Amino acid sequence: MKVFGFQAEPAVIAYAVNSAVALLVAYGLDLSQSQVQAVSVITTAILAAVAAAMTRPVVVSTITGAAATVLAAVAAFGLDLSAEQIGATVTALSIVLALLLRQNVSPAPAVTTRA
Repeated sequence: MKVFGFQAEPAVIAYAVNSAVALLVAYGLDLSQSQVQAVSVITTAILAAVAAAMTRPVVVSTITGAAATVLAAVAAFGLDLSAEQIGATVTALSIVLALLLRQNVSPAPAVTTRA
């Protein structure tokens, strides 16, 4: 994955984001402990989704799992979603991704050979 022209592993990007947040908090950015933890969870989930989207074939369940994680973590910033809302959103995302990525989630036709 290229970031600012450099080849970077998702773990390196996550470490960089976590370090930047720690530095900003140390210099006065007003984030609670739960918000700092939520930033870490959201960063990891987004990087997991990006890595899953770049992998072939695309694994839709990995992307939707990352989306559910992000939706649950944003509660630390005041967006309180119920379990039903998160579930409905992830279901809708699954349907959209299944339609967009149909070639990756549909079984391939069997190839038969004549003897």
